[in-house]
Amino acid sequence: MSTIPIHRPEFLTFPNAGFRNHQKSQTIKASWTMAMDSKPSYTRKKEELSVQLPNPSSTKFESSTPSDLRFDRLQPSDQELDQEKRLQFGQFVAREAVLDEEYWTAAWLRAESHWENKTYERYVDNFKRKFAEQEFNAIKRRCRGQNGQKCACVVTVKKEVRNVKRTVLKSVVGTLDLSFRYLLHGETFPGERVKTPLFCSINKTDPNRYGYIANLCVAKSSRRQGIASIMLHFAIESAKSDAGVEQVYVHVHRSNFPAQELYHKTGFEMVEVASPQLLEDQTYLLCFKT
Repeated sequence: MSTIPIHRPEFLTFPNAGFRNHQKSQTIKASWTMAMDSKPSYTRKKEELSVQLPNPSSTKFESSTPSDLRFDRLQPSDQELDQEKRLQFGQFVAREAVLDEEYWTAAWLRAESHWENKTYERYVDNFKRKFAEQEFNAIKRRCRGQNGQKCACVVTVKKEVRNVKRTVLKSVVGTLDLSFRYLLHGETFPGERVKTPLFCSINKTDPNRYGYIANLCVAKSSRRQGIASIMLHFAIESAKSDAGVEQVYVHVHRSNFPAQELYHKTGFEMVEVASPQLLEDQTYLLCFKT
């Protein structure tokens, strides 16, 4: 298995085993409901434990973690959330995260994925906690528009089962970020290095607006169930309906063949641009045209 860093730049993180023996064709049965004015918003126990989390009673988090974060909070029902925009499939539902506990679990999933194949176990727990805390705060900033762009944290949660109540920590099994951006002056595609300070302004015109997907990961216990594909479909539909963008981009590492296969099956095509930055970072840029 191999794991690709999440942040520099924002790449898909997906171990190879997650897609080995994946079915060549997959039929997705899902119900999609959307309101046009709606806001955009690892194997342990096989069924109930989705993510291996530190014991909240014995772990002291830094002050960056909200004091009112409830690690025993039960996952609210669809009726309680009152979200019309969601994608249902099998025993899962893809939608935008709305609770701080969902942001935290998404951040921990990314930490688990980022440090999945690291062997120096003596230090890895501390690294994961710090990573998760930083990502938790970064998710909240992005979703609140504090970075100057519209962004949503998409999560997949286990559907509510009659007479069974799960905590948020055991319900969230997948996550990705969907943001809407503009090309900088001088850019011809996302992530292109702008060399002169003169070209650092944002070209805020509709043809230069695009969707960007990052930080896609799925809990180990829930892989090979189509969750990543469904989240991508949800993100693409959101990009079309909420922002009306015509192109959605993603970066993927050149050695991450399972991720590349996933994106190609979803409909992404490689952008034929061999820029110095893409070559240096050993990544491909893929695009989905809505």
